[in-house]
Amino acid sequence: DPPFTFKLMVVHTFWPGASAQEVERQVTDKIEKKLQETPYIDRLSSYSRAGESTVLFFAKDSTPPAQVPDVYYQVRKKVGDIRHTLPAGVQGPFFNDEFGD
Repeated sequence: DPPFTFKLMVVHTFWPGASAQEVERQVTDKIEKKLQETPYIDRLSSYSRAGESTVLFFAKDSTPPAQVPDVYYQVRKKVGDIRHTLPAGVQGPFFNDEFGD
C-alpha cells in the first residue's frame, strides 16, 4: 500500500449558460455549505467556472478504512438533500470516488 492515499470525492455539477459567478453563488457555495456537516471531513476545495462547478471533498487521513464508504454515502446523501434547492437546468451533481493508484 502507498504510505498515503487521498480519501477524495469529487462532486461535479453542470449548469449550461450560467456565468462563473452564478455557478459559485447558486451551486458551489450551497454544496460546500452542506458538506461542512459531513463526518470525518478534512477540507473542501472548489472551483467554479462558466457552466460548471467542481467541489473536492477530502476526508481525514485518520478516517478508518471501514468508514470510508459511509463517508462517501453521506456526501451523496447530503448533496441529494439540497438537490431541489439548485437552479433549474442544473445537470448532476455527479460523484466520483474512483481514484485508484
